[in-house]
Amino acid sequence: MFYVNHIEIKKFIFEILKIKNVELNCAENVANGLVHASLRGVDSHGIRLLPHYLDALASGRINPCPNFIFERITQSTGSLDADNAFGHAAGMKAVMIAMDLARDSGIGAVTVKRSTHFGAASFFALEISKKDMIGMSFTHSDSLIVPTAGKGRFLGNNPICFTAPCEGEYPICLDMATSVITFNKVLQLREENSLAPNGVGVNQMGFETNDPNQIFNLLPVGGYKGYGLSLIVEILCALLTGMPFGPHITRMYDSPINEKRNIGHFFMAMRINAFIELKLFKKRMKQLADELRAESPVNPDIAVQVAGDPEKIIAEKRKKKGIPLRDIDVIFFKKLSVDNNIPLRLL
Repeated sequence: MFYVNHIEIKKFIFEILKIKNVELNCAENVANGLVHASLRGVDSHGIRLLPHYLDALASGRINPCPNFIFERITQSTGSLDADNAFGHAAGMKAVMIAMDLARDSGIGAVTVKRSTHFGAASFFALEISKKDMIGMSFTHSDSLIVPTAGKGRFLGNNPICFTAPCEGEYPICLDMATSVITFNKVLQLREENSLAPNGVGVNQMGFETNDPNQIFNLLPVGGYKGYGLSLIVEILCALLTGMPFGPHITRMYDSPINEKRNIGHFFMAMRINAFIELKLFKKRMKQLADELRAESPVNPDIAVQVAGDPEKIIAEKRKKKGIPLRDIDVIFFKKLSVDNNIPLRLL
Protein backbone atom coordinates (compact mmCIF):
# COMPACT_ATOMS: atom_id res chain seq x y z
CA MET A 1 0.00 0.00 0.00
CA PHE A 2 1.28 3.45 -0.95
CA TYR A 3 0.55 6.62 0.97
CA VAL A 4 0.94 10.30 0.22
CA ASN A 5 1.45 13.18 2.63
CA HIS A 6 -1.64 15.41 2.73
CA ILE A 7 0.35 18.64 2.45
CA GLU A 8 2.36 17.37 -0.53
CA ILE A 9 -0.66 16.09 -2.46
CA LYS A 10 -2.49 19.35 -1.82
CA LYS A 11 0.41 21.32 -3.32
CA PHE A 12 0.64 18.83 -6.19
CA ILE A 13 -3.05 19.14 -7.09
CA PHE A 14 -2.81 22.93 -6.90
CA GLU A 15 0.20 22.97 -9.27
CA ILE A 16 -1.54 20.62 -11.73
CA LEU A 17 -4.64 22.83 -11.80
CA LYS A 18 -2.47 25.91 -12.23
CA ILE A 19 -0.86 24.30 -15.29
CA LYS A 20 -4.38 23.67 -16.60
CA ASN A 21 -5.00 27.44 -16.35
CA VAL A 22 -7.44 27.23 -13.45
CA GLU A 23 -7.84 30.54 -11.63
CA LEU A 24 -5.63 30.42 -8.53
CA ASN A 25 -8.34 30.81 -5.88
CA CYS A 26 -10.43 28.13 -7.60
CA ALA A 27 -7.42 25.82 -7.79
CA GLU A 28 -6.70 26.32 -4.10
CA ASN A 29 -10.28 25.51 -3.10
CA VAL A 30 -10.36 22.37 -5.26
CA ALA A 31 -7.07 21.12 -3.79
CA ASN A 32 -8.24 21.92 -0.26
CA GLY A 33 -11.62 20.29 -0.82
CA LEU A 34 -10.27 17.06 -2.27
CA VAL A 35 -7.65 16.62 0.43
CA HIS A 36 -10.20 17.54 3.12
CA ALA A 37 -12.39 14.62 2.03
CA SER A 38 -9.51 12.13 1.77
CA LEU A 39 -8.07 13.12 5.14
CA ARG A 40 -11.42 12.45 6.81
CA GLY A 41 -11.71 9.04 5.18
CA VAL A 42 -14.35 10.09 2.64
CA ASP A 43 -12.26 8.64 -0.18
CA SER A 44 -15.21 8.52 -2.58
CA HIS A 45 -15.15 12.35 -2.66
CA GLY A 46 -11.43 12.86 -2.26
CA ILE A 47 -8.30 12.92 -4.38
CA ARG A 48 -9.44 9.89 -6.40
CA LEU A 49 -11.86 12.25 -8.22
CA LEU A 50 -9.07 14.34 -9.72
CA PRO A 51 -9.01 12.37 -13.02
CA HIS A 52 -12.73 13.01 -13.54
CA TYR A 53 -12.38 16.70 -12.73
CA LEU A 54 -9.48 17.07 -15.17
CA ASP A 55 -11.55 15.41 -17.90
CA ALA A 56 -14.48 17.71 -17.14
CA LEU A 57 -12.14 20.69 -17.23
CA ALA A 58 -10.60 19.67 -20.56
CA SER A 59 -14.02 19.07 -22.12
CA GLY A 60 -15.41 22.48 -21.16
CA ARG A 61 -17.93 21.22 -18.59
CA ILE A 62 -16.05 23.11 -15.87
CA ASN A 63 -15.05 26.74 -16.35
CA PRO A 64 -11.45 27.28 -15.15
CA CYS A 65 -11.86 31.05 -14.72
CA PRO A 66 -15.45 31.75 -13.68
CA ASN A 67 -17.05 35.14 -13.26
CA PHE A 68 -18.99 34.79 -10.01
CA ILE A 69 -22.01 37.09 -9.79
CA PHE A 70 -23.76 37.52 -6.43
CA GLU A 71 -27.18 39.11 -6.10
CA ARG A 72 -28.19 40.16 -2.60
CA ILE A 73 -31.94 39.71 -2.41
CA THR A 74 -32.71 40.58 1.22
CA GLN A 75 -30.69 41.58 4.27
CA SER A 76 -29.86 37.94 4.98
CA THR A 77 -30.26 36.10 1.65
CA GLY A 78 -28.82 36.06 -1.81
CA SER A 79 -28.00 34.02 -4.89
CA LEU A 80 -24.63 33.25 -6.49
CA ASP A 81 -24.28 32.47 -10.19
CA ALA A 82 -21.27 30.11 -10.31
CA ASP A 83 -20.68 30.38 -14.07
CA ASN A 84 -20.02 26.60 -14.29
CA ALA A 85 -17.10 26.79 -11.87
CA PHE A 86 -15.67 23.96 -9.83
CA GLY A 87 -18.25 23.32 -7.12
CA HIS A 88 -15.56 23.54 -4.45
CA ALA A 89 -14.75 27.11 -5.46
CA ALA A 90 -18.36 28.19 -5.96
CA GLY A 91 -19.38 26.69 -2.64
CA MET A 92 -16.59 28.36 -0.69
CA LYS A 93 -17.40 31.72 -2.31
CA ALA A 94 -21.03 31.30 -1.21
CA VAL A 95 -19.95 30.30 2.30
CA MET A 96 -17.88 33.46 2.69
CA ILE A 97 -20.87 35.55 1.59
CA ALA A 98 -23.24 33.65 3.91
CA MET A 99 -20.95 34.34 6.88
CA ASP A 100 -20.79 38.04 5.99
CA LEU A 101 -24.59 38.16 5.87
CA ALA A 102 -24.81 36.36 9.21
CA ARG A 103 -22.44 38.84 10.81
CA ASP A 104 -24.79 41.63 9.72
CA SER A 105 -28.17 40.07 10.45
CA GLY A 106 -27.64 36.89 12.49
CA ILE A 107 -28.40 34.44 9.69
CA GLY A 108 -27.06 34.26 6.16
CA ALA A 109 -28.47 31.96 3.48
CA VAL A 110 -27.04 31.74 -0.03
CA THR A 111 -28.18 29.66 -2.99
CA VAL A 112 -25.79 28.73 -5.80
CA LYS A 113 -26.84 28.08 -9.38
CA ARG A 114 -24.99 26.87 -12.50
CA SER A 115 -22.41 24.94 -10.49
CA THR A 116 -20.80 21.49 -10.63
CA HIS A 117 -20.06 18.65 -8.20
CA PHE A 118 -18.78 20.20 -4.97
CA GLY A 119 -17.25 17.15 -3.25
CA ALA A 120 -17.79 16.66 0.48
CA ALA A 121 -20.48 18.87 2.02
CA SER A 122 -18.48 19.04 5.27
CA PHE A 123 -15.80 21.12 3.51
CA PHE A 124 -18.16 24.08 3.50
CA ALA A 125 -20.17 23.71 6.71
CA LEU A 126 -17.02 23.16 8.78
CA GLU A 127 -15.53 26.35 7.40
CA ILE A 128 -18.53 28.15 8.90
CA SER A 129 -18.20 26.49 12.31
CA LYS A 130 -14.48 27.26 12.44
CA LYS A 131 -15.67 30.87 12.59
CA ASP A 132 -17.91 30.08 15.60
CA MET A 133 -21.17 29.83 13.69
CA ILE A 134 -23.56 26.98 13.02
CA GLY A 135 -23.08 25.85 9.44
CA MET A 136 -25.28 23.98 7.00
CA SER A 137 -24.58 22.87 3.44
CA PHE A 138 -26.69 21.00 0.92
CA THR A 139 -26.47 19.99 -2.73
CA HIS A 140 -28.56 17.91 -5.08
CA SER A 141 -27.08 15.34 -7.42
CA ASP A 142 -27.75 12.86 -10.21
CA SER A 143 -30.99 10.94 -10.13
CA LEU A 144 -29.96 7.82 -8.20
CA ILE A 145 -32.40 7.04 -5.40
CA VAL A 146 -35.46 4.85 -5.76
CA PRO A 147 -38.49 6.59 -4.19
CA THR A 148 -40.42 4.57 -1.66
CA ALA A 149 -42.63 2.02 -3.48
CA GLY A 150 -41.00 2.98 -6.79
CA LYS A 151 -38.94 0.90 -9.18
CA GLY A 152 -36.79 3.48 -10.96
CA ARG A 153 -34.50 6.26 -9.81
CA PHE A 154 -35.68 9.84 -9.41
CA LEU A 155 -34.03 11.99 -6.71
CA GLY A 156 -30.31 12.17 -5.98
CA ASN A 157 -28.58 10.92 -2.84
CA ASN A 158 -28.65 14.56 -1.78
CA PRO A 159 -26.20 15.22 1.08
CA ILE A 160 -27.04 17.08 4.28
CA CYS A 161 -24.35 18.61 6.48
CA PHE A 162 -24.78 20.34 9.86
CA THR A 163 -21.87 21.61 11.95
CA ALA A 164 -21.56 23.36 15.31
CA PRO A 165 -18.50 24.72 17.15
CA CYS A 166 -17.45 22.94 20.32
CA GLU A 167 -15.23 24.04 23.20
CA GLY A 168 -11.77 22.48 23.11
CA GLU A 169 -12.16 20.40 19.96
CA TYR A 170 -12.93 20.45 16.25
CA PRO A 171 -16.58 21.26 15.44
CA ILE A 172 -19.27 18.62 15.67
CA CYS A 173 -20.16 17.56 12.12
CA LEU A 174 -22.95 15.47 10.67
CA ASP A 175 -22.31 14.89 6.96
CA MET A 176 -24.61 12.30 5.42
CA ALA A 177 -25.99 11.32 2.07
CA THR A 178 -29.65 10.41 1.88
CA SER A 179 -28.74 7.04 0.38
CA VAL A 180 -27.12 4.28 2.43
CA ILE A 181 -23.91 4.72 0.39
CA THR A 182 -22.99 7.13 -2.40
CA PHE A 183 -22.65 6.11 -6.04
CA ASN A 184 -19.02 7.21 -5.93
CA LYS A 185 -18.64 4.51 -3.28
CA VAL A 186 -20.24 2.00 -5.66
CA LEU A 187 -17.70 2.98 -8.31
CA GLN A 188 -14.92 2.60 -5.77
CA LEU A 189 -16.17 -0.91 -4.90
CA ARG A 190 -16.21 -1.79 -8.60
CA GLU A 191 -12.60 -0.68 -8.96
CA GLU A 192 -11.61 -2.67 -5.87
CA ASN A 193 -13.59 -5.73 -7.01
CA SER A 194 -15.36 -5.76 -3.61
CA LEU A 195 -18.97 -6.57 -2.72
CA ALA A 196 -21.33 -3.86 -1.54
CA PRO A 197 -23.12 -4.25 1.81
CA ASN A 198 -26.61 -5.69 1.70
CA GLY A 199 -29.51 -3.27 1.41
CA VAL A 200 -27.74 -0.41 -0.35
CA GLY A 201 -28.73 -0.75 -3.99
CA VAL A 202 -30.91 -2.41 -6.59
CA ASN A 203 -30.43 -3.61 -10.16
CA GLN A 204 -32.29 -2.33 -13.22
CA MET A 205 -35.25 -4.56 -12.38
CA GLY A 206 -35.55 -3.04 -8.90
CA PHE A 207 -34.23 -6.06 -6.98
CA GLU A 208 -31.62 -5.69 -4.26
CA THR A 209 -28.06 -6.79 -5.06
CA ASN A 210 -24.67 -6.48 -3.40
CA ASP A 211 -22.77 -6.83 -6.69
CA PRO A 212 -21.53 -3.27 -7.35
CA ASN A 213 -21.41 -4.01 -11.09
CA GLN A 214 -25.15 -4.72 -11.00
CA ILE A 215 -26.15 -1.79 -8.76
CA PHE A 216 -28.06 0.64 -10.96
CA ASN A 217 -30.06 2.59 -8.36
CA LEU A 218 -29.51 3.36 -4.69
CA LEU A 219 -31.80 2.82 -1.74
CA PRO A 220 -32.59 5.72 0.62
CA VAL A 221 -31.35 5.55 4.20
CA GLY A 222 -34.17 4.74 6.60
CA GLY A 223 -36.65 3.92 3.87
CA TYR A 224 -39.28 6.60 3.33
CA LYS A 225 -37.53 8.93 5.80
CA GLY A 226 -34.39 9.13 3.68
CA TYR A 227 -36.57 9.60 0.61
CA GLY A 228 -38.26 12.53 2.35
CA LEU A 229 -34.96 14.11 3.35
CA SER A 230 -33.75 13.84 -0.24
CA LEU A 231 -36.88 15.65 -1.38
CA ILE A 232 -36.21 18.50 1.07
CA VAL A 233 -32.68 18.97 -0.30
CA GLU A 234 -34.03 18.91 -3.85
CA ILE A 235 -36.40 21.75 -2.97
CA LEU A 236 -33.58 23.83 -1.47
CA CYS A 237 -31.07 23.19 -4.25
CA ALA A 238 -33.23 22.88 -7.38
CA LEU A 239 -36.46 24.79 -6.82
CA LEU A 240 -34.93 27.73 -4.92
CA THR A 241 -32.15 28.07 -7.52
CA GLY A 242 -34.14 27.43 -10.69
CA MET A 243 -31.87 24.51 -11.59
CA PRO A 244 -33.07 21.16 -13.03
CA PHE A 245 -34.32 18.56 -10.55
CA GLY A 246 -34.02 14.79 -10.27
CA PRO A 247 -33.90 13.01 -13.64
CA HIS A 248 -33.49 16.33 -15.50
CA ILE A 249 -29.98 16.85 -14.07
CA THR A 250 -27.03 16.14 -16.36
CA ARG A 251 -25.39 13.02 -14.98
CA MET A 252 -21.89 13.20 -13.55
CA TYR A 253 -20.56 10.15 -15.37
CA ASP A 254 -23.13 8.80 -17.83
CA SER A 255 -23.80 12.07 -19.71
CA PRO A 256 -21.39 13.43 -22.33
CA ILE A 257 -18.49 14.97 -20.42
CA ASN A 258 -18.85 18.30 -22.22
CA GLU A 259 -22.46 18.88 -21.06
CA LYS A 260 -22.94 21.50 -18.35
CA ARG A 261 -24.39 20.09 -15.13
CA ASN A 262 -26.25 23.13 -13.74
CA ILE A 263 -26.05 21.91 -10.15
CA GLY A 264 -27.54 23.94 -7.31
CA HIS A 265 -26.31 24.27 -3.72
CA PHE A 266 -27.69 25.84 -0.54
CA PHE A 267 -25.63 27.18 2.37
CA MET A 268 -26.60 28.72 5.68
CA ALA A 269 -24.57 30.37 8.44
CA MET A 270 -26.10 31.15 11.82
CA ARG A 271 -24.35 33.49 14.25
CA ILE A 272 -24.72 31.77 17.63
CA ASN A 273 -24.56 34.94 19.69
CA ALA A 274 -27.64 36.15 17.86
CA PHE A 275 -29.46 33.55 20.01
CA ILE A 276 -27.30 32.78 23.04
CA GLU A 277 -23.89 33.70 24.43
CA LEU A 278 -21.24 31.96 22.31
CA LYS A 279 -18.98 30.79 25.14
CA LEU A 280 -21.91 29.18 26.95
CA PHE A 281 -23.08 27.43 23.77
CA LYS A 282 -19.66 25.95 23.06
CA LYS A 283 -19.27 24.82 26.67
CA ARG A 284 -22.66 23.08 26.61
CA MET A 285 -21.91 21.60 23.20
CA LYS A 286 -18.80 20.04 24.74
CA GLN A 287 -20.84 18.79 27.71
CA LEU A 288 -23.47 17.28 25.41
CA ALA A 289 -20.84 15.54 23.27
CA ASP A 290 -18.87 14.21 26.22
CA GLU A 291 -21.95 12.89 28.02
CA LEU A 292 -22.99 11.06 24.86
CA ARG A 293 -19.51 9.55 24.52
CA ALA A 294 -19.66 8.45 28.16
CA GLU A 295 -22.80 6.37 27.58
CA SER A 296 -22.35 2.64 28.20
CA PRO A 297 -21.76 0.80 24.91
CA VAL A 298 -23.31 -2.53 24.02
CA ASN A 299 -19.88 -3.76 22.91
CA PRO A 300 -17.11 -2.56 25.24
CA ASP A 301 -14.74 -2.43 22.26
CA ILE A 302 -16.97 -0.01 20.33
CA ALA A 303 -17.47 3.32 22.12
CA VAL A 304 -20.46 5.59 21.70
CA GLN A 305 -19.52 8.48 19.42
CA VAL A 306 -21.05 11.71 18.19
CA ALA A 307 -21.32 12.94 14.62
CA GLY A 308 -17.89 13.55 13.14
CA ASP A 309 -15.89 11.49 15.65
CA PRO A 310 -14.93 8.72 13.19
CA GLU A 311 -13.73 11.31 10.67
CA LYS A 312 -11.69 13.12 13.34
CA ILE A 313 -9.96 9.87 14.30
CA ILE A 314 -9.19 8.97 10.68
CA ALA A 315 -7.92 12.48 9.95
CA GLU A 316 -5.43 12.36 12.83
CA LYS A 317 -4.11 8.99 11.65
CA ARG A 318 -3.82 10.09 8.04
CA LYS A 319 -2.06 13.33 8.95
CA LYS A 320 0.66 11.18 10.49
CA LYS A 321 0.73 8.18 8.17
CA GLY A 322 -0.49 9.72 4.93
CA ILE A 323 -3.51 9.27 2.68
CA PRO A 324 -3.70 5.69 1.32
CA LEU A 325 -3.63 5.23 -2.45
CA ARG A 326 -5.03 2.34 -4.46
CA ASP A 327 -2.99 0.90 -7.32
CA ILE A 328 -5.08 2.83 -9.86
CA ASP A 329 -4.39 6.08 -7.96
CA VAL A 330 -0.64 5.40 -7.84
CA ILE A 331 -0.54 4.83 -11.60
CA PHE A 332 -2.53 7.98 -12.29
CA PHE A 333 -0.54 10.28 -9.99
CA LYS A 334 2.83 8.93 -11.16
CA LYS A 335 1.87 9.55 -14.78
CA LEU A 336 0.52 13.01 -13.96
CA SER A 337 3.78 13.78 -12.16
CA VAL A 338 5.96 12.70 -15.10
CA ASP A 339 3.81 14.28 -17.81
CA ASN A 340 3.78 17.67 -16.05
CA ASN A 341 7.28 17.53 -14.54
CA ILE A 342 5.93 18.08 -11.03
CA PRO A 343 7.55 15.81 -8.43
CA LEU A 344 5.38 13.85 -6.02
CA ARG A 345 6.86 11.68 -3.30
CA LEU A 346 4.89 8.58 -2.32
CA LEU A 347 5.34 6.97 1.09
